[in-house]
Amino acid sequence: SSRVVEIQSQMSERAVELLGLPEDRACLLLDVGCGSGLSGDHISEEGHYWIGMDISPAMLDVAVEREVEGDLLLADVGHGIPFRPGMFDGCISISAVQWLCNADKKSHSPPKRLYRFFSTLYTALARGSRAVLQLYPENSEQLELITAQAMRAGFTGGMVVDYPNSAKAKKFFLCLFVGPSGTLPKGLGTECASEEPHQAKFTNERTRFRNVKGKSVKKSRDWILEKKERRRRQGKEVRADTKYTGRKRRPRF
Repeated sequence: SSRVVEIQSQMSERAVELLGLPEDRACLLLDVGCGSGLSGDHISEEGHYWIGMDISPAMLDVAVEREVEGDLLLADVGHGIPFRPGMFDGCISISAVQWLCNADKKSHSPPKRLYRFFSTLYTALARGSRAVLQLYPENSEQLELITAQAMRAGFTGGMVVDYPNSAKAKKFFLCLFVGPSGTLPKGLGTECASEEPHQAKFTNERTRFRNVKGKSVKKSRDWILEKKERRRRQGKEVRADTKYTGRKRRPRF
């Protein structure tokens, strides 16, 4: 339904935002569990390139029909990420990683499959990059299991929870760093909370903290001008800036 599509694109947008990609160059991203390529559409809109992996031939057929811009690979990520080391500038995954917790076959061991996924993902990512995995955990044990295997594989980082106080809008993003750990981004809708019990942080003591650079408020004039500038750098057609750029319209126009 269109509602599902809308939520899917919002989560893709948020995941790409949490990657903190450089704005002056196009990046190559991995989309784990890309399905019909909805999250990939957002990556393409931002001017980046992507390769999508999915276990479902039917979903990938839809992606092909939709003529998505990314390359597609039919594969089970529980068997590992089959790309050369340091190839990707980032990885996103929308609502997929929790499936690795299910043992669909007798031979499947969820911890082993998760470790295989995370360790090969770690290798396939460039140093200093991030993976942002949005997931729907069934319970806290599942979150623990996933997080523990990510740490075992060498990642630092933790869980970013958007709108922790809302039953409907609450979203979990596992935000993982390759190499030196950055500062974990703040979850949306957490401003009112004085302490942050929702942000499970795990990090190596050795790593230094870098501050995430301040970004312009979404949809503000500065944000719009920055976005237009990015598009121009990507060689896209963009309207000229005027004094009306980013101005709010009155309720009755």
